[in-house]
This record gives sequence, structure tokens and C-alpha cells, in this order.
Amino acid sequence: MKQNLAKQLLNEREVAGTCGISVLTLRKWRSLRRGPQFLKIGSLVRYRPRDVASWIDRQAVVPCEQSEAAR
Repeated sequence: MKQNLAKQLLNEREVAGTCGISVLTLRKWRSLRRGPQFLKIGSLVRYRPRDVASWIDRQAVVPCEQSEAAR
């Protein structure tokens, strides 16, 4: 079961590819606590697919209505 769990975790190359960014950008975001939640397993950095999907969903921007000042 533990091996199955390890296969479900994503490495930084996989997450960067999913997000369409470079690994360096993902590392920078991680250091700034901007990117998806991650796991540290010894010196390894891994991501749960659900955490990546949740983070992507939170990036949605809802356009605001035209302000009255702009009319």
C-alpha cells in the first residue's frame, strides 16, 4: 500500500509541466510559499495530485463588474 501511495505523488517536473511553468519557477514559488502545498520526504519534494488541483482551482479570477467610476 505504501508503494502505491508513493506512485501517486508527483515530482516537481510533473507539477511544473501540469502548470505550464518551469521547474525554477515552481522552486521559487515554493520558497515564497506561493505555489501548491508540497511534502518534504527527506530531501525529496513531492506533491499530492489533489493539492495541485486544489491550488489550480484557487487561482481562478472572477472578473468584477464595471465600477461606477469607470462609466
